[in-house]
Amino acid sequence: MGALFFGGPVPGAQPADDGRWCLRWAGTAVMGILNTTPDSFSDGGRHTSVDAALASARRMRAAGVLILDVGGESTRPGAEPVPAEVELDRVLPLVRALAAEGALISVDTMKPEVAHVALRAGAGLINDVTGLRDPEMVRVCAAAGAPACVMHMQGEPRTMQVQPHYDDVVAEVHGALRAQAEQVRAAGVPDVVLDPGIGFGKTLEHNLTLLRALGDLTAGPFPVLVGASRKRLIDYIARVPQAAERDPGTLALHLHAARHGAALVRAHAAAEHVQALRVQAALESGTLQSPA
Repeated sequence: MGALFFGGPVPGAQPADDGRWCLRWAGTAVMGILNTTPDSFSDGGRHTSVDAALASARRMRAAGVLILDVGGESTRPGAEPVPAEVELDRVLPLVRALAAEGALISVDTMKPEVAHVALRAGAGLINDVTGLRDPEMVRVCAAAGAPACVMHMQGEPRTMQVQPHYDDVVAEVHGALRAQAEQVRAAGVPDVVLDPGIGFGKTLEHNLTLLRALGDLTAGPFPVLVGASRKRLIDYIARVPQAAERDPGTLALHLHAARHGAALVRAHAAAEHVQALRVQAALESGTLQSPA
């Protein structure tokens, strides 16, 4: 059973005994990706209009996707940052429209000013690839009662894939995530999701080692998200140079993550993931989950 705590009411959550609100789900849930950027590595330009993004979001929700993750700045290797005003122009119309339809929304941003405005517009949580390194981002999430996804990244998007190095990738990544989670929670953020940051400042072998050791991370007190959707490691393994053609490899990686305790997977082909995860859960448990 997955669980995520919020400082106030959000779609699907129920009051908890400690004053927070708790969203619970069975098995591994799906966070569907909605990039509103023109330059994302596999779907750039698909959702630059609100109507197109809403149509995709509605299909995802109808299929049983739990969270919609809206992003307005590409974090692919080598990506250049964009001003906060540009990012807000891209994400705010979609956040407002989705909130009006009762969706649970995550905003994928590194900027506290973007997070602040998006949370006021109806987003429920923040997905920060820098792992809440900025103290202001911690303050924004705490003040809004918004949980955060804390991802591990060595370096920053423009340089993260330039000779990444670890002496012990599992110990270093897991240790950094756990320490940051405790610090963020102590600062008042209601809950934390841990993300090992597949493809963010890591070689192929680093990524595979982290995926093989996922059970160590999921055994801890915080829910874990794995986001390997259409990442370059699938090309390295299976020779699929076009990112949009990597959904079969993505499913293989995410089904592995589910078997090893991941509470969430973040995916472009979100509806297909819901279907595959339900079938895997039925095979493993011998029971059927009711569709959402």
